[in-house]
Amino acid sequence: MKKLGFGTMRLPIADNDDPTSVIQDEVDMMVDTFMENGFTYFDTAYSYHNGTSEVALNKALIERYPRESYIIADKLPIFMITKQEELEPIFEEQFKRLGVDYIDYYLMHNVSGLSEAGFIDVNSFEFAKKKKEEGYIKKLGISSHANAEYLDNILNQHPDMDFIQLQINYLDWENDVVEARKCYEVARKHDLEIVVMEPLKGGFLANVPKKAEKLMRDYNGQSPLEWALRFVAGLPGVFMVLSGMSSQKQVAENVKIFDNIKPLNDEEHEILKEVVKIINENIAVECTGCNYCINSCPENIAIPKVFDMYNLEMIDNKKRFTAVVNAYVNYAKEAKHGLASDCIKCGACISQCPQHINIPEELEKVKDTFETPFESFYK
Repeated sequence: MKKLGFGTMRLPIADNDDPTSVIQDEVDMMVDTFMENGFTYFDTAYSYHNGTSEVALNKALIERYPRESYIIADKLPIFMITKQEELEPIFEEQFKRLGVDYIDYYLMHNVSGLSEAGFIDVNSFEFAKKKKEEGYIKKLGISSHANAEYLDNILNQHPDMDFIQLQINYLDWENDVVEARKCYEVARKHDLEIVVMEPLKGGFLANVPKKAEKLMRDYNGQSPLEWALRFVAGLPGVFMVLSGMSSQKQVAENVKIFDNIKPLNDEEHEILKEVVKIINENIAVECTGCNYCINSCPENIAIPKVFDMYNLEMIDNKKRFTAVVNAYVNYAKEAKHGLASDCIKCGACISQCPQHINIPEELEKVKDTFETPFESFYK
């Protein structure tokens, strides 16, 4: 099986303020390109695109290709579940949205201390095990952004898992918060198949600082995108690398890379260590754009979008009116979302963040960069 998986968390949409406005024709073409090149693994979730991802995948894939020609991965939203009575209706709704008789890879979505109630208290894993015994699920596992110690404890308590989905990329590999390497080693210790998510850290590693990109291209002529994907694809035990794709161009690029992908050599690993140093000198907020924080914000701040603009500005911050500042001003004047300065520091977003970012604190920095120096533009 080819190692590239089609992530459906960032499908093309017609309205940036409406995650359900998936452009179905584009998704159909993207799926066709993916399948025509021999790639077969598709990853979705109950919560992606506010429930529209599963439906879009049904229309683009399930209704148009033989069931045995592809692999579906889907997730139970344990972070939304508070009682056992909710498990069966959600499970049935997923099958209805997808239009399938079975799911190949089924995961408990984002197992961590924050979702313990939905994972442990309501016995969601035992529920899924029963569904596997009944033939509705082929392989059962979890996705997780937890630290290595927590992950090890969970896997010790549930030795009957088949696979695990982890956030792994070269920037997070030695990160003390994400603990990507340590989590990977835990998964290897438990002899689990490993699915990689966020190999590009929300797309950030495809657009690294110019100094870092020069190091990469000078060595072998390859793009930052290729380096990032080769890093994870070459790890022993990794059987699938997910890429959340939002355009036909991205599908074509990824397919081309994975058609003949090779592990990094020792020299390339050393170069990546230098790249990490350069990136860490420039990156401001390690947001991956997962959007989990948005619904919890009472001021309707589009937090990932704001952080994305902020990171771009920080790469070359000269305290001047740049194109990025202009984009932020335009965003502000649309008045559909709150500004960074509208944050009331309630902290509701912090518990939703898999990257453990102190969001109110970072929004204060965004305000100081994008708003305070240019107050006249917001009047």
